[in-house]
Amino acid sequence: MTELQETISARLAKLSNDYLAGLPLEINELSVLAQALVDQVDARPLLVDIHRRLHKLAGSGGTFGLHDLSRAAAALEASTQIWLAADFSTSDAVQRCRFADAIAALGVTIGLREPIRSTLHADNAPTDVDARTQVWLVEDDVLLGETLTRLLSQFGYDVRHFARIDSAEAAARTERPDMLIMDVMFSDEGINATEELLERPAFLAMGCPLLFISAHGDFQSRVRAARLGAKGFMMKPVDVPRLVDRLEHILETRFATPYRVLIVDDDIALSQHFHLVLSAADMEVAVLNQPQDIIETVSAFHPELVLMDIHMPGYSGLDLATVIRHYDEWIGLPIVYLSTETDRDVQLQAMGRGADDFLTKPITDAHLVAAVRVRAARSRQLSDLMSKDSLTGLLKHARIKETIALELVRSQRSGKPLSVAMLDVDHFKSVNDNYGHAVGDRVLKSLAHLMKQRLRKADGIGRYGGEEFVAILPECAQDVARQVLDDIRLRFAALRFQHDGREFSVTLSAGIACTAESPQASGDDLLIAADTALYAAKHGGRNQVRLAGAVVENVSEFGIRLPT
Repeated sequence: MTELQETISARLAKLSNDYLAGLPLEINELSVLAQALVDQVDARPLLVDIHRRLHKLAGSGGTFGLHDLSRAAAALEASTQIWLAADFSTSDAVQRCRFADAIAALGVTIGLREPIRSTLHADNAPTDVDARTQVWLVEDDVLLGETLTRLLSQFGYDVRHFARIDSAEAAARTERPDMLIMDVMFSDEGINATEELLERPAFLAMGCPLLFISAHGDFQSRVRAARLGAKGFMMKPVDVPRLVDRLEHILETRFATPYRVLIVDDDIALSQHFHLVLSAADMEVAVLNQPQDIIETVSAFHPELVLMDIHMPGYSGLDLATVIRHYDEWIGLPIVYLSTETDRDVQLQAMGRGADDFLTKPITDAHLVAAVRVRAARSRQLSDLMSKDSLTGLLKHARIKETIALELVRSQRSGKPLSVAMLDVDHFKSVNDNYGHAVGDRVLKSLAHLMKQRLRKADGIGRYGGEEFVAILPECAQDVARQVLDDIRLRFAALRFQHDGREFSVTLSAGIACTAESPQASGDDLLIAADTALYAAKHGGRNQVRLAGAVVENVSEFGIRLPT
């Protein structure tokens, strides 16, 4: 690299760092403005300022690699445009509160451990912190297209249906979805999409995952789909829960949070080089040049991988690795030595002192990125295996209780309510008996996907056991939790499952407990109260939501209590 290139790289790095450093303040100021909207009658000046700031974030975020921030800001910018074009005074308080909460939650997209907390009242309805996933469906069977659009929307996807491939191509010249689902055969246009897409640069330039659906799964079409980089090829009639399962897997892989890597090295220049290389590979990197601060740094940063030199003044990598292993919560943290040490006996001795692997300096940038990515991915997989249910990807039983205990402490400190809900699939044994356990698993995964789509990122969601689930809703009053859970109940009941040409639906029951009604309750007390309310819902006829000590009746699709 020439001196000029080095200067440019340094300036770009500083520009990026300055931008990232200023983002928390910018998002906090946006949050304050959005909160002010809630009670303002003449809010147009505020809305204009918010629109300007969101427009800047939508444009600049992607430039500095924060694509999630750009997407979320663009979606919120679109909302402000609609309000500016209409009469904002007609918007209700719930709409304004949801808008304010979504802006406050932008902090999640830049890697903050928690969204910037809104100071709105706790009875504001929870809302998903991310912009809805944009899915394009290109299907010439209009009835099927409308059906899939409706069913995918139940899972929280924002679906846009195109009946002609030409229409989708025209839109692709100026827009980009998060996911493209396309039929293979378009009879009216005489097109086989697996052949035609190679000749249509607008589609090839979209850069989003592609999934085909087809009535015929011939080998050549599948090969052409593979050559196009398609992430799936599903047969008609489309099993929507299975389709959603595939979409979730594809999108989770694509939008996974960056790997967190901690570099411990006394060589400041070299560690900064490693920092830039790994950051350019979309990783979140922290550098520690003072080894004595290792414990505080690991506690604050929560790395998924530690890259550590062996020979450092005053402390060896072996010493530091052993100290890290003294802490139970870090026993499984991968530690990789990165050193100029080439003596195999010394390397083996080092491996016996708490490390998992050894990389030798000098190392090429490509080798470093590949080695770190593979090891960090394994670390994340192991972490997920320990903390998440293998079928649904939700928190396991033990982690549910840990999460409730953590949120209960926050609730007591902030004075804001915490609601805990227990959900159970009605007559689930009959589903397994009539359709088989594989179909039963799809039912459970569908409910898990629906809960992840309809609840906030800040909410805890777990599989308590069998067909029973738990939702942990911080800063959420009991009545609002009822509205949210009733919305999930209605959407779940609307889903259609298929098996051997038969179609069926399933319902759920839920019970909710809240700290506002039981200020002295422990985490176990909340679970017991929610379970008691769930038991009452089951014995009261199922397919309903009940509050601890109260009955929820006559609730509309939108959670509004209807007159009796």
